Amino acid sequence: MAQKIPATVVTGFLGAGKTTLIRHLLANANGRRIALIINEFGNLGVDGEILKSCGDATCSADDIVELSNGCICCTVAEDFIPTLEKLLARDNRPDHIVIETSGLALPQPLVRAFNWPAISTLVTVDGVVTVVDAKAVAEGRFAHDLVAIDAQRMADDNLDHETPLSELFDDQIACADMIVVNKTDLLSAPDADALVARLGTGARAGVQVVKTAMGALPVEVLLGRSAAAESDLEARAELHHHHHDDDEDDDHEHEHGHDEFESFVVERGEIADPAAFAAVMAEVIRDHDILRLKGFAAVTGKPMRLTLQAVGPRIETYFDRALRPDEARRARLVVIGQAGLDRAAIERALA
Repeated sequence: MAQKIPATVVTGFLGAGKTTLIRHLLANANGRRIALIINEFGNLGVDGEILKSCGDATCSADDIVELSNGCICCTVAEDFIPTLEKLLARDNRPDHIVIETSGLALPQPLVRAFNWPAISTLVTVDGVVTVVDAKAVAEGRFAHDLVAIDAQRMADDNLDHETPLSELFDDQIACADMIVVNKTDLLSAPDADALVARLGTGARAGVQVVKTAMGALPVEVLLGRSAAAESDLEARAELHHHHHDDDEDDDHEHEHGHDEFESFVVERGEIADPAAFAAVMAEVIRDHDILRLKGFAAVTGKPMRLTLQAVGPRIETYFDRALRPDEARRARLVVIGQAGLDRAAIERALA
């Protein structure tokens, strides 16, 4: 059976930075063909027009579908499922699908839809990414423009117009596989760190919380999470019961003058015991807050190459192919994390 196409759901309130994050993703797609489904509610498809103008080969107009008939979590059967079926029926099917929800949409009903028989064998939820406006959340407002949110909420009759934003925020956090704390350049470093710690405490075990400005996250961090979220609905169920509404993006003008993330390669000799080395990887990830750790290794006495992939605390290992006669029997691992990783300590631990 053909491998399922991965889909990433990007959610978060109006102005949190979802479109900016997706634009950065497209500009650094490294050859991946990415299709976008954008839930732009209302008459003006602002986000769709921004993304269509990005001019990248992975961001052609044919790869962008805009749903504007209301909140995506209220129109799953009418709009979302048929749209997804059309994308999956194309001859040039995408390598990855990114779904940007409207600003007040619940991700849970959308994730639940991936269990529909028509699509369940064709596509899987690679991960749910919740984007947070750091300054607004730190100030207890959850979104930078509350007037705009109220106007959008009132425009959709399907939505609960009285639900507190705090409850909607809780449900977006409850469904997340990764929480992106965006616009941290608007906070002091201690305040940003305190917010990250607070959100991490309130999230499910294993959920990664990362800081960024202008949505600048490495593609390897956002994609390839293999969460299969549609199979894990009980763990990410709504804390409150309601419906919601829409988004546009706020490209604030603050510059971030340093790289927020770093990556490096660790090389070592062949591995004697894959299970024991996976345990070492898990410990290193916990100790150094590593976002991704992946690579290949030769195993003592084995003719096959071992693939190692870690997303947060989840580590996957498998033999993918025979080692070539001219290949060195060694391990080569790529480490990805936020700037400031203790490279020397990580290299010692993995060696």
